[in-house]
Amino acid sequence: MTDSRRIAGLAALAAVSLLATACGGQVGQSAGSTGSSSSDNKSLVLIPGVSAEPFYISMQCGAEAEAKAKGYTLKTQAPQNFNPADQTPIVTGILANKPAAVLIAPTDDKAMAAPMKQLKDAGVKVVEVDTSLQDTSVAESSISSNNEQGGKLAADTLAKLVGDKKGSVLVLNTIAGTSTTDAREKGFKEEIAKYPNLSYVGQQYTNNDAAQSAQKVTATLSSTPDLVGIFATNLNTGEGAATGLRTAGKTGAVNLVGFDASPKEVSDLKDGSFQALIAQDPATIGKDGVDQAIASLTGGSVTRTISTDLVSITKDNMDQQSKYFYKSSC
Repeated sequence: MTDSRRIAGLAALAAVSLLATACGGQVGQSAGSTGSSSSDNKSLVLIPGVSAEPFYISMQCGAEAEAKAKGYTLKTQAPQNFNPADQTPIVTGILANKPAAVLIAPTDDKAMAAPMKQLKDAGVKVVEVDTSLQDTSVAESSISSNNEQGGKLAADTLAKLVGDKKGSVLVLNTIAGTSTTDAREKGFKEEIAKYPNLSYVGQQYTNNDAAQSAQKVTATLSSTPDLVGIFATNLNTGEGAATGLRTAGKTGAVNLVGFDASPKEVSDLKDGSFQALIAQDPATIGKDGVDQAIASLTGGSVTRTISTDLVSITKDNMDQQSKYFYKSSC
């Protein structure tokens, strides 16, 4: 080898070394790598909207079973309350361990965008389950019930229960900015307009609190004596509404259609506190969330938006629809 070729070769080696250093790793090692490839990372994290809620527990059960079947591990970290103040620290906290993917039900469609983008920017795949952001650029996939259609189903179910009787109907919503429940109210409002005997008096927010829901029912019964129906957009509002009607002695006189099928709601449907429930399929949402996360990690086919089933459950058909009842533990 001549001196000129030797000098050129050394220069080339130096350039490669500098490039590897600039990328944050050794030659043959990706930036930010700890020595194992991303395909070796089998860690998934589920961040539900709130802890100890049967809907999210059922979702967790479905996700855990699917992760195990596919050779992945899944841990669940849930906030104590359904709000971004409680959920954000969990999102930022898991960055230290950098899981391969996170399944998350964002508690606010705007406020959770920044912390979730941190996950994406760190190379963590993000899959939305149940709720979603307005910013569609963050998540690989979003799996949810068709919530607007669920609201329409609630309106049709309530109208059938009321029959030809004239009167007012109320929606109890959770927290403004919750994508799922806002979509349910939208669908209900549009569909209930098709029934001229029913007057929609609007929605009231309950801060996802059963006690507040009960209070709203009591106040509305006083101000709206012709109230014939209530649609409660989620589990807590439904359970609170049932309590409010029970306290006022209006159980059955005012038809209550709830959303979700928690053990308490199913019991209340059986005893007549609810007249119908619009149930989701949270276990399938969890399963599909895991499948989409794995597909995004392995170069598989990812579906950007997936809608899961909703069913109307009444006392008459509840035995046939029992597979949609939510769980309190896996």
